[in-house]
Amino acid sequence: MANHFDLEEQEQLDQLKHFWNTWGTLISGVIIVVFGGLAAWNGYQYWQNRQAAQASALSDAMEAAVSASDTDRIEQVLNDVKSRYSGTVQASQASLLAAKALADAGKNEAAVAALNWMPQGAVDDGYKALARLRLATLFIEQKAYDKALSQLSGAVPVGFEAAFADRRGDVLVLQDKKKEAAAEYLTAYKAFEERMEYRRLVEAKLNALGAQVPAQVVASAAQSGGAQ
Repeated sequence: MANHFDLEEQEQLDQLKHFWNTWGTLISGVIIVVFGGLAAWNGYQYWQNRQAAQASALSDAMEAAVSASDTDRIEQVLNDVKSRYSGTVQASQASLLAAKALADAGKNEAAVAALNWMPQGAVDDGYKALARLRLATLFIEQKAYDKALSQLSGAVPVGFEAAFADRRGDVLVLQDKKKEAAAEYLTAYKAFEERMEYRRLVEAKLNALGAQVPAQVVASAAQSGGAQ
C-alpha cells in the first residue's frame, strides 16, 4: 500500500511539474502584473492625496497673503501652486482668489497672468469656465474687447450658457453693436432660471437697448415656472 501511495504521489508531482513547466511563466507574469498594478494604483492614490494636502497648505498661505493684501507674496505663492500642483482643484481655487486680489490692487496684468493657464490647464470644467469669465471681465476693463470675446466664444459647460451670453452682450454694447448685444441678452434671459434675480437685470439691459423680451418667451417662462 505504501508503494502504491508513493507511486500516486510521484505521479501527481510529475503532473504538477509538467503543468508548472508549461504554464508557470505565464502565471508568474500575470501575478506580477496584477500585484504590480495594485502597487502602482496605491502609489498613485498616495501621490494624489499627498499632492492635495500640500496644495491645501499653499492655499492656506494664499488666503493669508490675500488677507494681508501682500501682492508680492500672492504672486510668489501662486507661482509655487501652479508650478508644483497645477493638476489640483486647490490650484484653480488659489488662482481665482489671487486674480481677484491682484485686480482689486490695480494689478490687472498680474491678474490676467494668474488666470491665463486655467482655461487649458485646470482639471475642472467649472473652474475653467469661471476663469474665462474673469479673464473676459479683465479684458473689458482694459478695453481689449476682441480678447474678451475670444474668451467668451466656443463651448461652455452646462449651467454657464446664460452667464457667457450676458457677458458677450456687455462686450457688444461697448463695441456699439446693439442688435447683436440684444440677441445675446435675449439668449441669456431665456437661459437664466425665472427665479434668479439677475434675470431682471438682463431684462433691464434689453430695455435699455430699446428691445423687449418677446411675449411668447415670457409666457413660456411662466408655464415652465408653474410646472415646477
